[in-house]
Amino acid sequence: MSVQIGDSKISIYDVRKVARHNDKIELTPTAVDRINHCRKFVDKKVAEQEVMYGINTGIGDLAKMALPAEKLEVFQKLLVFSHAAGYGDPMAIEFVRAAWTSRINVLSQGHSGCNLRVVETMMNMLNKGVIPVSCEKGSVGACGDLSPLSQMSLVMIGVGEAFYQGERMSAEDAMNRAGIPIIKFEARDGLASINGSNVISGAGSLLMCDAVDVVKNSEIAAAMTLEALNTNPQALDERIHKIRGFAGAVRSAQHIREIMKDSEIMKRTGKNVQDAYALRSTPQVVGAVWDCLDFARKQFEIEINGVGDNPIFFPDEGIVLTGANFQGTPISYPLDFVGSGLAMVTVISERRLNRLLNKALSMGLPAYLTKGAGMMSGMMLMQYTAGALVCENRILSAPASIGSIPAAADQEDFVSMGMTTLLKTRDIIKNAFAGMAMEMIAGAQAFDLLKPLKPGKGSLAAYEVIRKHVPYMDDDRPLHNDINAMAAAVKSGEVLAAVESAVGELK
Repeated sequence: MSVQIGDSKISIYDVRKVARHNDKIELTPTAVDRINHCRKFVDKKVAEQEVMYGINTGIGDLAKMALPAEKLEVFQKLLVFSHAAGYGDPMAIEFVRAAWTSRINVLSQGHSGCNLRVVETMMNMLNKGVIPVSCEKGSVGACGDLSPLSQMSLVMIGVGEAFYQGERMSAEDAMNRAGIPIIKFEARDGLASINGSNVISGAGSLLMCDAVDVVKNSEIAAAMTLEALNTNPQALDERIHKIRGFAGAVRSAQHIREIMKDSEIMKRTGKNVQDAYALRSTPQVVGAVWDCLDFARKQFEIEINGVGDNPIFFPDEGIVLTGANFQGTPISYPLDFVGSGLAMVTVISERRLNRLLNKALSMGLPAYLTKGAGMMSGMMLMQYTAGALVCENRILSAPASIGSIPAAADQEDFVSMGMTTLLKTRDIIKNAFAGMAMEMIAGAQAFDLLKPLKPGKGSLAAYEVIRKHVPYMDDDRPLHNDINAMAAAVKSGEVLAAVESAVGELK
């Protein structure tokens, strides 16, 4: 399979196909024509010695310094050298692939002015598996993700390091082994490769996909808990949510009803007139995150299909405009928003887990879901772990997108800090998957204690996957293996796939 770049817009899921599933990229003839058309315009302007930022001037607060024509190519190389100033561990391979995918789509719009061979080299690196080694810290999200993209761009000119076929090696060796020609930057090529927030937009697209999966898994976990605790189903009635009007709440309540459909467990008598907030407010809380995700996905798909660059060339109009389309705020703010929402999903999940384990709140289930409470502690400590993750996610939810620190002698005096937002949202998501896993483990234990009554169709499908990874807990045993195995199963999509196979896609 391949993702076509050039004729139509791509989605966050197209980015995931390339970044995680190693789908190929193809440039359409339309994209090639646009890139070449713009480059001819840039060459004409260079020949006419028109002053253009980052081509024949310095950058940042050095923009007033003119560069001699014979130094333009050297400047592009030095620009990428100087900006490769990151720190820390190598960025995840999927993040690098996502960033390159996003940048290729920007350059394919034909407003960035680079040579076609720059875009083709990026594409060949993706398609042949040459992954630049790029430190994950150092970007402030304006002028784009300069530091990580510079470290990535070094590989195109045979400098730096790359991963190839599972090995870390010099860029030159990786390119030679993959059969990709090393190129030479000409005027504009270096800056065009780095001047956008494409690590944030590309890797953030992956996190958007993950966030959708977290929310769906939270609804699966919630459905299991709502059944186990014999809750009053009125809180899920569509009329309640429609009359208020939030689309996300209507959607979440519908998902939970579908997962719980045909539940024998829910037919028990002795229900409360009203259940605790963590139970009956689940559609409102999770629904708010759905609404947040809809907004954030729209922002990310605008960004990955737009022209995030500076300067921007309009060859048909014969003009060059300088602005700030590299600014990461339009996506860093939504990404912060998503992280906060997923943290709240983790909070409400922990509160439901607590009710499953607390004998005073669990509607007749034994303390800590064990028949031997006293001698045995059952799942008591799992709630401790969930609490620790909640605390961490709350700290990580502090917004980075308001953390601007000026750069470049105050010429670049407002930045998005979107890369910081990206890294902390990644960790929130990782913790959230584990939180959902623990609630599912407890839900499955409760179902076994409630036999022979059967859960709903979706809950039963989830239960069957859980039991592949986590056996029924009769006597106490170390729980860390269960939690880690189940978190991996949730993150992999195995639980969600089984549930959607049973009840249909949770749209």
